[in-house]
Amino acid sequence: MHFWSRILVNAAIFLALAGFFQSQLAGSYQYAFYVSGVGIALLASFVLALLNAVVKPIFFILSLPITILTLGLFSIVLNAAMLELTSYFVGANFAFKSFGVTLLVAVVMAIFNAIINDHFARN
Repeated sequence: MHFWSRILVNAAIFLALAGFFQSQLAGSYQYAFYVSGVGIALLASFVLALLNAVVKPIFFILSLPITILTLGLFSIVLNAAMLELTSYFVGANFAFKSFGVTLLVAVVMAIFNAIINDHFARN
């Protein structure tokens, strides 16, 4: 999948997850993840892509011993940290209520991205 299509897919996932967290279905997690609009979702997706290209490799190398000890599960925490950094750079229009919610969004995004990448790889 190309860079810009990945940006669009991540923006769509951000909007879908923010919509879910605004609904009654989220239960106690209602209003835990906020995206103010499509433009902010695109901006956040672009910032996340930049952070994943520049900062994440450095964090990955620094946390390699922990990642090995946890059999790769610490990479989910790294993904959540990238989302928190994205939230910091984008501002109040893209926000998480807690780091736990950020972890949940990181896991769901990883699952959706894996499914979508598998679909594009088959075509």
